[in-house]
This record gives sequence, structure tokens and C-alpha cells, in this order.
Amino acid sequence: MFAPKKVVLAYSGGLDTSIILKWLQTEYGCEVVTFTADLGQGEELDPARKKAELLGIKPENIFIEDIREEFVRDFVFPMFRANAVYEGLYLLGTSIARPLISKRLVEIAEQTGADAVAHGATGKGNDQVRFELAAYALNPDIQVIAPWREWDLSSRTKLLEFAEENQIPIAKDKRGEAPFSVDANLLHTSSEGKVLEDPSEVAPDYVYQRTVHPEDAPDQPEIVEIGFEKGDAVSINGEQLSPAELLTKLNELGGKHGVGRLDLVEGRFVGMKSRGVYETPGGTILLEAHRGIESITLDRGAAHLKDELMPRYAELIYNGFWFSPEREMLQAAIDKSQQHVSGTVKLKLYKGSARTIARASEHSLYSEAHVTFEEDAGAYDQKDAAGFIQLNALRLKLLAARDRRLKG
Repeated sequence: MFAPKKVVLAYSGGLDTSIILKWLQTEYGCEVVTFTADLGQGEELDPARKKAELLGIKPENIFIEDIREEFVRDFVFPMFRANAVYEGLYLLGTSIARPLISKRLVEIAEQTGADAVAHGATGKGNDQVRFELAAYALNPDIQVIAPWREWDLSSRTKLLEFAEENQIPIAKDKRGEAPFSVDANLLHTSSEGKVLEDPSEVAPDYVYQRTVHPEDAPDQPEIVEIGFEKGDAVSINGEQLSPAELLTKLNELGGKHGVGRLDLVEGRFVGMKSRGVYETPGGTILLEAHRGIESITLDRGAAHLKDELMPRYAELIYNGFWFSPEREMLQAAIDKSQQHVSGTVKLKLYKGSARTIARASEHSLYSEAHVTFEEDAGAYDQKDAAGFIQLNALRLKLLAARDRRLKG
């Protein structure tokens, strides 16, 4: 059995990861380093530092980092260049955060001389796969500890008993059964479990945290203009913003208008189906806007090929293969397609919807001269279409003639 000397733990400061922290200390007798990431989840992170100190972690072994800009710039934006959507609906908000967390876990392990990393994902979900595949891709010699697959703390009661025995602070609302679990970052919120486990039951309104109910959104629509450069959003209403600033602003706008709610039953990589309620207000606007600017700047062949590649790309991210060669190969093709995806898109936000209403670009392939219903000054000879149709119809004619002959 592997006996780690020092472990870097992905630590939220919540009850479960605090129990894991203490369990690592008692089970392995090892030194623990904590890593808490600010991914835009909207929570104060200083309590995580205080709780880690309370549990005996040395100040130099507590890492709390704001990685919002890296998250959006190097993970969210590349994914959105691909218009990635899993199973037709899910914008991959949880999936895309895991490789960055693993990246920092591995880097901190190298920095501190740790020989293992640990996470709090359960043995039923996708996150265990994502954390571990990313860690092994970045350091094939790293050891990964997944307490939920090892310990016998198999119920909430046992977890609370362990916490009490080890003087781990328990919030009062944690003594009962939590109504659902939440994961959040700058791209989305994800709610699963308990009151949401039965997909035939309507999700309670209190599950939604980032968006107003569409029916309660403003009665007046709001027009927003998003600027793009080479496939990435760079401005809102003419104001240049950093990646994290831009997504934060889009979240505010989308949340205000009830944009980006999703109630989904998805197929997990580990084999089972699960029901989740997601809120991705800024991402929903961003996807619509990106589609809008691509509609006038991408060649038909390139656009259609991107759409064919997208499900495979989305599945790789969902399944935890961000650092795989095939994802990187697809990314290179996608990024090549974005060289001329620059310009502006106007959208209308209204009661849960975000719709493109105008788009403009110096790189546009749209030719009014060719599509006009008025005189086109010879830009397009309509007689050419006859030969085009006849050539494309040739095989269909041959098939029909054969079938008629065989029937006769």
C-alpha cells in the first residue's frame, strides 16, 4: 500500500474536504498541503485558510490562489471557440474547471516536494476521472489519493461523527441532510442530488442561485454588443475587458434577464445517468454571440466541419481528456478556423433568451451583391445554377432509372 509523505489536497474549506484533510493526517500520518482555487465561485476564501490552520496546516503549506483569468483565458475561451456543447445542451462548466485545478495540484506538488495529490470527488461521478486523468497526463509518476473510494465513511452520519471526534467545525445546516450539492465557478453553477434526484419532479425555485426566474426578468429587453478578435470575446458595448471581467459582466447581464437555465439528465462517463440543474448565464450569451460572428466570417466548409468535430471535442472535455493529444489536435484545427472570426455581434436579452439580432465584421464573407433580390449588376449569373443542379442530379437520375428498370 502506498504511504505518502506529503499530499497536496484540493481543499474548499467545506465539511467534506475538511474531513478528508483530517483523514489523510490520521490514516497516513502524512503532511498535508492545501490548495484552494478562486475560480469565481463567489465565496470568500479566507475562511478556508483559517480552517486549514485550525486543522494544523502550516501557513507555508496553505495555497489560496485567484486563477479566474487563467481559467477563462486558457480553458473557457478555447472551449467556446469550438462551440462545445455536451449531449446537445450542457456547456461543460464543471468539466472545464477540473483540468486547471489538477494542473495547479501537480505544480504545487512539485514545488513543495509532495509525492501525492488528493481530491474530494466521489466514486460515482465524473470528477474523479477528470482530476486523475489530468494529473497523470501532467506527471505520470504522481500518486492520486481518492478518499471516497478508500474510507468507510459511507454515510452523512459517519462523516459527522468523524468530524465531531476530530474537532472539525460543523456548520449547523450541515447536521441535517443537505437539500442538494452545489459546484460553482465563473462559468456556471451546478446543482445535483437530494431534491433533484428524481427527474420526474420539478426542481424547486430555490435551487437557482445565479439567475432570476425568466418570468420575473425585466419587461424591457436589453441590447448588448459583444466584440470578438480571432474567436475570443474582448469587449462589451465597446468597453475592452479582460477574459474574467468579460465573463463576470455577461453573468450579471444574463442573470438579470434569466438567461442560461438548464435542467438536464446526462450520461455520465462512468455509466450512469444523473440529473443536474445548471446555470450558465454568461456562457449562454457568449455561445450565441460566437455563433453569430462565425455566421458571417466562417466559410461554409470550415463551419460544417467544426460542427462535425464539436461533439467529439465536447465529449473529450466531459470525460476528462483535456490534456490528451486528440483534444490538442482538435484545438489546433479549431484555432486555425478562428483567424478571421473578428467583429461585433448585437444580442437581445429578454426573459430567459439571448438572441443575435445583428452582426458586422471587416472579415465578413457575406456579399449583399450576390444575395440581393434586386439587380445584382452581374455578380451572379442565375443561368449557371441549371448546370450545377444537373450535375448534382446525375447520380439520382441513374439510381431512379435503375430502380424503374428493375421494377419493370
